[in-house]
Amino acid sequence: MARVVVLGAGVSGHTAALYLRKKLPREHEVVVVNPKPTYNWIPSNIWVGVGKMSHEDVVFDLAPIYAKKGVTFIQAKAFALWPEGDEDDARPAVEIEHTTLARDGETEKLRYDYVINATGPKLNFGATPGLGPDGGHTLSVCTPDHATEASSRLAALTEVLRTKKQRVVIGVGHGTCTCEGAAFEYTFNVEHELREAGVRDNAEIVYLTNENELGDFGVGGMQFEQNGYRTTSQLWTESLFRERGVKAITGAAVTSVDKGVIHYDQLDGSHNDLEFDFAMLLPPFKGADWKAYSKDGTDITSTIFAPSGFLKVDADYTPKKYPEWSAKDWPRTYQNPTYNNVFAVGIAFAPPHQISQPRATPDGVAVAPSPPRTGMPSGTMGKVVAMSIADMILTGAPAPTHSASMAEMAAACVASAGHGMRTGTAAAMTMSPVVPDWEKYPETGRNLKETFGQVGLSGHWVKRMLHTLFIYKAKARPGWTWIPE
Repeated sequence: MARVVVLGAGVSGHTAALYLRKKLPREHEVVVVNPKPTYNWIPSNIWVGVGKMSHEDVVFDLAPIYAKKGVTFIQAKAFALWPEGDEDDARPAVEIEHTTLARDGETEKLRYDYVINATGPKLNFGATPGLGPDGGHTLSVCTPDHATEASSRLAALTEVLRTKKQRVVIGVGHGTCTCEGAAFEYTFNVEHELREAGVRDNAEIVYLTNENELGDFGVGGMQFEQNGYRTTSQLWTESLFRERGVKAITGAAVTSVDKGVIHYDQLDGSHNDLEFDFAMLLPPFKGADWKAYSKDGTDITSTIFAPSGFLKVDADYTPKKYPEWSAKDWPRTYQNPTYNNVFAVGIAFAPPHQISQPRATPDGVAVAPSPPRTGMPSGTMGKVVAMSIADMILTGAPAPTHSASMAEMAAACVASAGHGMRTGTAAAMTMSPVVPDWEKYPETGRNLKETFGQVGLSGHWVKRMLHTLFIYKAKARPGWTWIPE
């Protein structure tokens, strides 16, 4: 009997667990370890943040689903990896700390045959002094609780705007942030809601980002062909900003936040202060606070994890200058090169380099969007790793049998620009591949036949439909495998 332990129950981890359970006979055990008892469909948190959905619309309990499917669920936080076992037991283990009320703080070593690290990111609000809703001065939509608070504050702001002008700042709170797409979505959902409430004229809305230009989204931007003409995501995005009257500050690294004031540096070397009345700034991500040990207890954290806390996989991590980086550097199987029964998927794996060109201010402050590894790519990674592990268990395959390089896979993104069945809009985008391959596509880095963008009401309908479909899929209801990742 083999035991596969999945650490984390987000998009990639939950997907991996469901496919493992589907592929493996019941004599093999699938275990999911997650600090919280619930699953969160994160892409819809932005709608919670503007009051169009509730906390309950984007979360559900994991235990009933896992019980029905035959997956063992442990509510706990993983914090240490023992890939060689220890002096008491030669079987590899992950050390966990329970988070239920009955066992809170209790630790144990959970033995495994295979482990998938899908713990996702740690929200690193502490990287920027004064950032975040917990002890800081800004809001967040990263969790359902954060989004619920943002919705409440937005409702209060709306009332103030009826009689008084206010400045709204939305964006990213550090020079190395990722998920610029989520900041983009929240910006235009807030703009839409204020317009619907009749108070838009009193609101100055500012989008503050580390992108060198609008439309970069941490993927180096895109080129499209539309109606026989070639355009870029920069021009396409700038037109939406002009249409909605949203101001943009690009190439910015937030350095600190005081009450009512954001301090940021720009690539031109300027040091700036931006006053605000309402601010939602996303934090940078880092890996979980991991440690790793050899059998005798020697610290081998740096062997398995990158300095960022993300797990090393089959990528080329050789330091290179940006022009020397290649699509071939990106991982395909998500297997750790040192321990072949250790995998990492989603945000938990360490990317080899940025997709967007990294830059810095004259003072050396990084303005370098990190690569996005969420949504469709995360689900795809979870599935292919599950399929590889199942083959390794069932057929004795010596190496992973499935692959999903971000330099080969396409991804679709539907970014909401306002909720409403008649008045809503969304920016629908596809890119193929996610990581540009300049050798295969020397003109643009991507396949122009499969890379495009469009804004409209139909995009909102698609976004709303996807919410329902992916919640259905995550609940493993009949036919869930027919819904693509």
